[in-house]
Amino acid sequence: MNTDNSSVIKASVVGATGYLGGEVIRLLLNHPFVKIKHLTSNSSAGMPIFSFHPTLRNVLDMKFEHFDYKQVAASSDVVFCAVPHRAALSVVADLLKENSSLKVIDLSADFRIRDAKTYQEWYNTKHTQTAWLKNAVYGMPEFYHAKIAKARLLANPGCYPTSAILALAPLLRSGAADPNNIVIDSKSGASGAGRSLSQQIHYPECNENLKAYAVASHRHTPEIEQELSIHASSPITVNFTPHLIPINRGILTTVYCTLKKSMETEELSSLYMDAYEKKPFVRMLEQGTWPETRFVRGTNFCDIQVTIDKRTGKAIIVSAIDNLIKGGAGQAIQNMNIMFGLKEDLGLNATGVCI
Repeated sequence: MNTDNSSVIKASVVGATGYLGGEVIRLLLNHPFVKIKHLTSNSSAGMPIFSFHPTLRNVLDMKFEHFDYKQVAASSDVVFCAVPHRAALSVVADLLKENSSLKVIDLSADFRIRDAKTYQEWYNTKHTQTAWLKNAVYGMPEFYHAKIAKARLLANPGCYPTSAILALAPLLRSGAADPNNIVIDSKSGASGAGRSLSQQIHYPECNENLKAYAVASHRHTPEIEQELSIHASSPITVNFTPHLIPINRGILTTVYCTLKKSMETEELSSLYMDAYEKKPFVRMLEQGTWPETRFVRGTNFCDIQVTIDKRTGKAIIVSAIDNLIKGGAGQAIQNMNIMFGLKEDLGLNATGVCI
């Protein structure tokens, strides 16, 4: 893609008041080849952007608009859809049908699950856009770069799945893991629940507390199993348990996986180093250093460390991401860069703040 003024990418965000929408806006403002066109929110139309995203005061002089899919589609090259699950079905379809050259990056789960029946089982909603579902590309750049480059509809991965899939994919691809004995233990900050209020993320409920939730029933489970099955070339079923911890942002995932054969930590580490050597946003840590959420906060990085527990014959893999960036808005920008033929890291190369 040329990067002269005529090639500036016109980007819009639908559902721009939420945490993910706000992070997409913030990252787009730092992108050298993007111009923001529309920021929509039906419930907050007419209000200034800083009323929901105060860090953008005196940075972005725009107001939220009512969503008009014809207007948004006509004047945009790419639309980031940050509306809740289920609501994205019609929004995405209307946008794509209105403008045949438009690209849409959906941050909901509505186009991640490739099987419509599975989606209905876990989200209690019939999938009404199965034609678009068939054409959606799952947007994990580390594994689907070529497909992402040709996509019109990009299904941005979920936060928990991103942390789990990046942690497990190289081991499953090697064939060294027992696919029937995988435990995924994830801990997430409160922003993962979104901006809507609920008792679970009410301050007195989550402060100074740690709890599991949606045990054996979390809706990210089929997404994790779907993608891991592709990497393993066989059906995968996992035990996935998420936990809520009293921090604002970040996910730490610890994976336990039984090995089919004896393996040394150095061999496992080398396997991961080879897999992610040319992937700009996966950082394999030096031995003896383990991922921490504060080291990836505000960044698009996924930090990974591995080891072998010789007593139990299990591989242990730990990953850390910022759930709002690599688990959401940052990965969406990374996908946009690929879709428009740009360098993956444009607008995403800022370092984080660890304290």
